[in-house]
Amino acid sequence: MKYEAISVSDLNQYIKNKIADDEMLNNVLVKGEISNFKHHYTGHLYFTLKDENSLIKCIMFKTYTPHLNFTPKDGMKVMVFGTVSVFERDGVYQIYCKAMQEDGMGSLYTAYEELKNKLEKEGLFEQSHKKEIPKMPKCIGVLTSNTGSVIRDIINVSTRRNPNVYIKLLPVPVQGEGAAEKIASAIQLMNEKKLADVIILARGGGSLEDLWPFNEEIVARAIYASDLPIISAVGHETDFTISDFVADLRAPTPSAAAELAVPNIRDILLQLESYQNRYRLALRKKVEFMRLRYEKCMNSRVFKEPLQKINERYIMLDMKIKTMQNNITNIYKEKKMNCMKLISTLDAMSPLKTLTRGYVIAQKENNEVIKSIKDIKKEDEIKIRFCDGEAKAKII
Repeated sequence: MKYEAISVSDLNQYIKNKIADDEMLNNVLVKGEISNFKHHYTGHLYFTLKDENSLIKCIMFKTYTPHLNFTPKDGMKVMVFGTVSVFERDGVYQIYCKAMQEDGMGSLYTAYEELKNKLEKEGLFEQSHKKEIPKMPKCIGVLTSNTGSVIRDIINVSTRRNPNVYIKLLPVPVQGEGAAEKIASAIQLMNEKKLADVIILARGGGSLEDLWPFNEEIVARAIYASDLPIISAVGHETDFTISDFVADLRAPTPSAAAELAVPNIRDILLQLESYQNRYRLALRKKVEFMRLRYEKCMNSRVFKEPLQKINERYIMLDMKIKTMQNNITNIYKEKKMNCMKLISTLDAMSPLKTLTRGYVIAQKENNEVIKSIKDIKKEDEIKIRFCDGEAKAKII
């Protein structure tokens, strides 16, 4: 077997994609002891999580660190919640932490796993239930906060890709108490009033607590019951919520959701132009083909000498008639000769022919031929037949 060499970057990219496709590694809860802790000047936290036998590198970006309610230190036993991914440059895998607590399994994560397992068993994540995103939506419904960068990013991306698309914002709280109920009500309202062709459910990044409204059962069931297709764009690329699993399509970011929902009008125009050129070329080829076919037909003998076929048929018909006449004549001659032979034979065997040589035929009154002297007696009257007539006689 011949192997084809690939680059180190290709190998690391392949491993990263493999890990990214593993649903379990997208949301993991790992416990261990902190070592080699470093609080970088950029605000990111770098450390190693280890137990008695193994260790794994971890990183927590500064967007998640404000939600920590303690200060991590070396030797501290913690539980981290995050995503396993590959850092391609160094070819190492590590945990990208979203939340961390000192010890024990967090109640939020426990609730998250329980609800996720429950809804998965009920079939809310089934691919067969996913609705297709319309290819050319006229109106995009957005459920997010009316402040912040999320709605601005969606508007900028959407209008850049297609200035004719209409963005309809229905403001909803994206975190805090009561947010889940209001999000579910907004989804129902969008469906009842048919306010859009597709819905984008969006929120920026945050901690597990901040994203919790999108892990609520009421939101998951509202998404599942929606007749309008829904794109879930909650948090960053590494964040996964229950709404992501239930939605018809998951986008890594709100901007990506706008790209998925709104087709690029330039690409469509180029595609239409390509179709137009293809149809024009196909029509030109069709016309050329029909022209050549027309010329071929007009140059054929049928059009140049239309009566030739008829005359040929006349000749064939005359030949058939001549053949039939010859056959009839031959049959007549043959039958006539046979008939003459039969007449000659019959004439030679005729008793009348014998009478011309002087013989006669004796018959009784009832025309019975007298063959023996015993057939007659004295005083019988008989008929004697000659070749040219009959005479009566009496036996004396």
